[in-house]
Amino acid sequence: CLRVLINKISPFGCSILLIVSSLCLIPKDWTNVGRVDAKEELQLTFALKQQNVDLLERMLRVVSDPDSANYGKYLTLEDVGNLVRPSDLTQKVVRDWLQRSGVTNCRTVRTQDFLECSMTAEVAEQVLPGSRFHRYTRDGQSVVRSSAPYSVPDDVYQHLDFVGGLHRFPLKQQQDVRSYFKREQNNVKAKIHLGVTPSVLRARYNLTSADVGQAQNNSQAVAQFLEQYYSPADLVEFMSLFGSGFKHHTQVDRVVGTQGAGKAGIEASLDVQYIMSTGANIPTWLFTNPGRHESQEPFLQWMVLLSNMSDLPWVHTISYGDDEDSLSTAYMERINAEFMKAGMRGISLLFASGDSGAGCRRSVKNSFRPSFPASSPYVTTVGGTSFKNPFTVSYEVTDYISGGGFSNVFKMPDYQASAVDAYLKTMAKVLPPQSYYNTTGRAYPDMAALSDNYWVVSNKVPVPWVSGTSASTPVVGGMLSLINDQRLLKGLPVLGFLNPRLYRLKGQALFDVTEGCHLSCLDEQVQGKGFCAAPSWDPVTGWGTPNYPELLTALLT
Repeated sequence: CLRVLINKISPFGCSILLIVSSLCLIPKDWTNVGRVDAKEELQLTFALKQQNVDLLERMLRVVSDPDSANYGKYLTLEDVGNLVRPSDLTQKVVRDWLQRSGVTNCRTVRTQDFLECSMTAEVAEQVLPGSRFHRYTRDGQSVVRSSAPYSVPDDVYQHLDFVGGLHRFPLKQQQDVRSYFKREQNNVKAKIHLGVTPSVLRARYNLTSADVGQAQNNSQAVAQFLEQYYSPADLVEFMSLFGSGFKHHTQVDRVVGTQGAGKAGIEASLDVQYIMSTGANIPTWLFTNPGRHESQEPFLQWMVLLSNMSDLPWVHTISYGDDEDSLSTAYMERINAEFMKAGMRGISLLFASGDSGAGCRRSVKNSFRPSFPASSPYVTTVGGTSFKNPFTVSYEVTDYISGGGFSNVFKMPDYQASAVDAYLKTMAKVLPPQSYYNTTGRAYPDMAALSDNYWVVSNKVPVPWVSGTSASTPVVGGMLSLINDQRLLKGLPVLGFLNPRLYRLKGQALFDVTEGCHLSCLDEQVQGKGFCAAPSWDPVTGWGTPNYPELLTALLT
């Protein structure tokens, strides 16, 4: 990516400022099939500058701190909106600019910090000089994006964080989920398992048949992008095959968005089936992106939805990520503000840490490549583990694909500083060269769960050997939903943003993972090895994996 911020003088004497701070080449897997018709309708999202973002961050710290008198005193959507709503001047400047440009079909959200506007490609290129819209395709998907940066008047620039729907191409969901990976299964002994199922997870993490949801006001959710659909029939079959021994639901309670008519995706099937297995008997929502010709950014659409719905599930798990260096800082900072808004409402956001280990950025000098939102300081990031013996419910070791590392953009939050410092000192002799990562950045993941060798039902077929942190994330999410359930039954507030409390536990109530390393750059200096697990926190498995009854006790206090 070429990061740019250019001030120009237009032919009419007006100053214009290039608002895009990350101008990237078109990803190799997308094919340009030509310019869009001038009259084609586009939908762009204008992110208006919010007020009181610093205050929002301070308030989130307080409501998430178990030692604070204001712990768990969350705000309503209306309260959050009143706090961050753009100033009257910002709203007027942006709306007047759009109306003068002929853009009149806009709708806002309840917090008034996003405008979603429809316009033709011809008008969009006039409103945003420099932009040129083309259609791109990949594996049957179709998106409209601008191949060039855009500009806006400098008096408008100061009132906008970014314009969405122009540049960001969808990545494949969180990295590819590994499936159909054949392994030797000889010499199998009695009392073994042939892959991870709900009963195996319950045995490993000590959930009993009584550990199911009961509260009337509890719910959980998964979010799907990139046309990943789940099948209600697959969910029924999955529960009939693997759901014995505990009370559970066999259907999703609410779908937000448009379910596609195509085949069910492994990713969506995995997420739905396993959050409903650990978070058993708890109402579950599915957020899904609409149709096949999606010209908007589905992740951004999901964020806008959260800003426009007053009643939402308490736990959301998302198996999605971009390379941190492929995004503009302005974009990521604004998404962080949206995460803070969710935390202030008592919502727990869990993101998969990724399936590329430490990652690798090959430039003049190799370096590790953090993933976002995994690197956000305002979400709980979940890494992955494997059984030491893949066929028995044994102790866990690092799954070599488990994403983890240090942000190059966001500083290390106070809640994790001592834990990370201890790791860096303890492991100093075996750490990768410091030039590969930023020791002062937000470190992730925060915790982990099994991410290897799952059974999933997809398109009515039981599929083995499905792996990835896309599996571990809904598993942890379901258990946090169960803990929320018990807190609600006792009249306690839900967990909300978990990290300050999680790090306060210092590994209590989690199985520490101390073996194994994850992958990284294949070069002479690191030879494919990134960070390694260690006692207490590490940037591969975080604090470890849940021991549910102990974690429940610790988080009910």
